Amino acid sequence: MAHAKAWLSLAVMAALVTAGCKREQAPPAPAQAPVEAVAATTAPTAPDAAATPAPTAGADFDPASVPESTATLPPFPFFKIPDGLESVYAEKDKNVAFDRHYFIAGDKAIPLEGRLFHDKFNLTNEARPYSDIEFRRNYENAINALGGKKINTSQYTYEVMDAAGGRDALEKTNYAAGMNPDYPHDIYLLRQGGKEWWIDVSTGAFPLHGFVVVLEKEGMKQSLALLDAAAMKQAIDKEGRVALHINFDTDKATLRPDAQPTIDEIHKLLSGDPALKLSIEGHTDNTGTPTHNQELSAARARSVLGALVGLGIDPARLSSKGFGQDKPVADNAGESGRAENRRVELVKAN
Repeated sequence: MAHAKAWLSLAVMAALVTAGCKREQAPPAPAQAPVEAVAATTAPTAPDAAATPAPTAGADFDPASVPESTATLPPFPFFKIPDGLESVYAEKDKNVAFDRHYFIAGDKAIPLEGRLFHDKFNLTNEARPYSDIEFRRNYENAINALGGKKINTSQYTYEVMDAAGGRDALEKTNYAAGMNPDYPHDIYLLRQGGKEWWIDVSTGAFPLHGFVVVLEKEGMKQSLALLDAAAMKQAIDKEGRVALHINFDTDKATLRPDAQPTIDEIHKLLSGDPALKLSIEGHTDNTGTPTHNQELSAARARSVLGALVGLGIDPARLSSKGFGQDKPVADNAGESGRAENRRVELVKAN
């Protein structure tokens, strides 16, 4: 009998523990989200979840897997301030002409560059407090209405951060709640007319804050004048080297189309001085791991060499190497300094 009572007590305790561990059901979506898309006059054709499955774990994410929206999109950055909230930032500080931000696509954190908007709200304000899920659900509803799709299957776990170069590297260009496994990030992609808008909605910090980042993917608009062949020659004759800012695809060694004018000027330089030999040397900022940066810088230098050989320059006159992040010329703490460090140098060789 004692054994039977003990068994019954254990069964009751197990039932209570099981009931206590059930996940709390998320509240139903509000009938009308406080975050409204401005001037979204045409309802989109909502993507079919079955037709566009979430990215497979471990696979590279293909942006083309997200159907283009058919909605009439409001002006960038698309969203009003949620009802009852006030922005922490002044208007002048919300928009950044060009920068980098990491987004989780599938289960990988990837860097994207372009025009960027960011905002931050105190969710514990007395006038209209928001819970974590209410804040994020409002943006989810608004983004779905515009034809966007949620694309992350992971959060900022230590494995995700390590694979992208480590937490320190990721946080150097971070406008969201921070790289913390306890801070939820919802990542969305919106595509239309060949353009991509990446959206990061997150919550975290103490007291609880809500963050939204909207990045319009695009290449940097060059604000420095192009060095022509004559200016390159003058610098090489005087200093023995010249630094060039050649545009490559983000985190790749593929030359962008707008890099061709610079390649053409290097070709003119070499064609005008048949005795000149050059070492083409690649450099990066310190975002990512040193090993990855060294490999990337070497690959970019080889790409420039290959482009010049393709234009008819004798390969015996050229060599290439990569130094990664080891030889910065500016402070990596800000984007302007990192942009200076991402360079290719032409060095006079014997």
